[in-house]
Amino acid sequence: MTKPGPHSNYSAAASSRGARAAVVGIGLNAVLAIIKGIAGVLGNSYALIADAIESTSDILSSLIVVFGVKMAGKPADENHPYGHGKFEPLAAVIVSLVLFGAAILIAVESTHEILTPHHAPAPFTLLVLFFAIITKEFLFRRLITTSSEISSSALKADAWHHRADAITSAAAFVGISIAAFGGPGYESADDFAALIAAVIIAINAALLIKPALLELIDTAPNPELASRIREIASGVAGVLGTHKCHVRKVGFDHFVDLDVLCNPASSIREGHEVAHNVGEAIHAALPQISKVLVHVEPADDYGRRSRD
Repeated sequence: MTKPGPHSNYSAAASSRGARAAVVGIGLNAVLAIIKGIAGVLGNSYALIADAIESTSDILSSLIVVFGVKMAGKPADENHPYGHGKFEPLAAVIVSLVLFGAAILIAVESTHEILTPHHAPAPFTLLVLFFAIITKEFLFRRLITTSSEISSSALKADAWHHRADAITSAAAFVGISIAAFGGPGYESADDFAALIAAVIIAINAALLIKPALLELIDTAPNPELASRIREIASGVAGVLGTHKCHVRKVGFDHFVDLDVLCNPASSIREGHEVAHNVGEAIHAALPQISKVLVHVEPADDYGRRSRD
């Protein structure tokens, strides 16, 4: 028996919440990119210019995230019977690739700056970086909390993009401090800082793209969820045990295939009621479950097959 869940309510709410969180980041990134870019040019700091590039890439990635989570919240239709949830991890993959691109661009340009003699950056750029670090860390914490609550890989990737920008700003702050106050011979310190930040950003991108790719190929989610589903099903009257429990994550939703063991003397109607009650219990406890396919098996038949 297939028991559909409240997909439209849960997914729509999660989609709307995720999109709102990402939009806030777009506005703040636009302001930061302009401020850091101007300060980097006037203050002779490539590390700050690299930071502006990172903020600009954040705008692009956040727009992708907004599109991904909005599409993931759309209900199933004739062409997408399991919904549009795959847009969500797909957006996470694209954001991770944007991060990779930003890291490569920053690494190439910072290396060029290291090899090119230039003046030390102006001390006033440190104030801009301090403001950027505080702002980016705020965005990271806001988005990472929301992504965890709605189980969004795209929003998590966007959050870590903000953290990567904060890391770039922190590295630039250290580098500019050394270059500005270290005297002759330290002019390239902020460029080395940008190069180190590029490596950190690339590592973050690699860590983010893996779970998104695993979700796209239907890798089973956290096994604790399957254990919780088995626990809920086992507490339903008439269920003597559970057998198979497969969970598939699609965007904000999860689809469950579950075998429950019942009294072999039960009628078809009684088995149907047990399956219905199992689905109701799971949906009540776990609203992120979109559909539960419950297959009723006779307990003695399962035991006989296990011995075989």
